[in-house]
Amino acid sequence: MAVVTLPTQDEERRLRAAGFPRVAGVDEAGRGPLAGPVVAGAVVLPDLTASAAAELLLIRDSKMLSASQRRRAAALIHSLTDDIGIGVASVDEIDEHGIAPATKLAMRRALSGLRLPPDHLLVDAVRLDWNRLPCLALVRGDSLCTAIAAASIVAKVHRDALMDELDAVHPGYGFARHKGYAAPSHLEALARLGPSPAHRRSFAPLRLALPHADA
Repeated sequence: MAVVTLPTQDEERRLRAAGFPRVAGVDEAGRGPLAGPVVAGAVVLPDLTASAAAELLLIRDSKMLSASQRRRAAALIHSLTDDIGIGVASVDEIDEHGIAPATKLAMRRALSGLRLPPDHLLVDAVRLDWNRLPCLALVRGDSLCTAIAAASIVAKVHRDALMDELDAVHPGYGFARHKGYAAPSHLEALARLGPSPAHRRSFAPLRLALPHADA
């Protein structure tokens, strides 16, 4: 059986000891889909060393969790801290600026939504300039750092809820099932129905395979 390596608060504790008491973890959900917004989360966690919460093991890379586990983990994160920010960049902003700048825009909005400003940022693989704060970009940060993992979970749960709403507004594409990713059923619906207003027309599958997308 594969051994699962859980994220830790080692980086957060190191930064607190170095004089940065409020460390925010930041991550996104939805860079790759063909439809829907990109969503970022920012989370400032307390030191969880003394926590007796049995479900702390759920605070890990959101991609390793089922939808129901992510919802449970998000509820746990909200119970542990009231300092959570969510930021969204729209499909129009993705198409206008590109996915990387739009992702950073969502991250800045998430940080602006925190109750109190942080002193240092821990971001999953992205060097983020926000309020001139020091920032450490960690590759695979959601697997290594608890605060980043928590941010990935709250971002994913929020985005999934938005995609459920888009499924009701634009029926027929299956957004509630595949959340806008390039699933075969999604590509088939695109070929049959054409793009909806929720689709990212700048993304190659629409820009190249569906030349009528810009009509």
